[in-house]
Amino acid sequence: NKWSVAAVPVQAWADKVFANVDTAQERRAKLWDAIFSATRVYEDDPISAWQSHQQNIVTRRDILTQKQYTALHFTSEGTDLMVGLPQGHIWQGGASQHQSGTLFTPNIPTEEMFTMPHRDRVNGTVKATKPLSYASTVIEDFSFTFEDGRVVGFDAKDHADVLQDLIDTDEGAKHLGEVALVPHSSPISQTGVLFFNTLFDENAACHIALGRAYGTTLTDGADMEADQFVEAGGNISQIHVDFMIGSQQTNIDGITLDGTREPIMRNGEWA
Repeated sequence: NKWSVAAVPVQAWADKVFANVDTAQERRAKLWDAIFSATRVYEDDPISAWQSHQQNIVTRRDILTQKQYTALHFTSEGTDLMVGLPQGHIWQGGASQHQSGTLFTPNIPTEEMFTMPHRDRVNGTVKATKPLSYASTVIEDFSFTFEDGRVVGFDAKDHADVLQDLIDTDEGAKHLGEVALVPHSSPISQTGVLFFNTLFDENAACHIALGRAYGTTLTDGADMEADQFVEAGGNISQIHVDFMIGSQQTNIDGITLDGTREPIMRNGEWA
């Protein structure tokens, strides 16, 4: 099936996003405005803008898949993280293809290209660059430390108990299931709005996700038994929770099989 996930403001959502705006009507209007800005509605030709944007995503994701980097190295203020990638990983994002061959956009907005980290090859420290809205709680200024793919420590300004409950969900919750690249110039990032909605907030910056990996981001992964998937580097969990790690200071290198470093992002933008 072809589908699309989109968003329409309801009053409770608008009240949360724009709590400092005086009237309910103004809050709802500002949320509409933010959504239109984030989804290219205000472009002179929105349809053409979306087609061009989708093609850019597809082109870049295909290049990244062909590269088959063995790892990505993220550096920025508070972050020095090596994310290993399994052999045969596939970058996804943007348009999806229906079995008839036609393309469709499953998520509006969409800015990310994402793939599967190797569950046992993530090392270093990563600092969140935007708040995480999880379990009705907004968690700010937090970081995680990984060794051999597993969370071995974290630091949080507040709500540490919520983060602890998150990574204690199951063993897979302590490992990564997704790594995604988003330029700082993303329209969602430029709005400066925290939407308290993953559909929007995960497309504001580069991000990683604790928990379940998607089988479609690994060659034949969707058809593997659970033990095969894990052996290939995939992660299994009840959760999949994204948090933002990208900013205007983010630099990312791709590491090739022979150890060569290639720039992927510099200062938050495609190199």
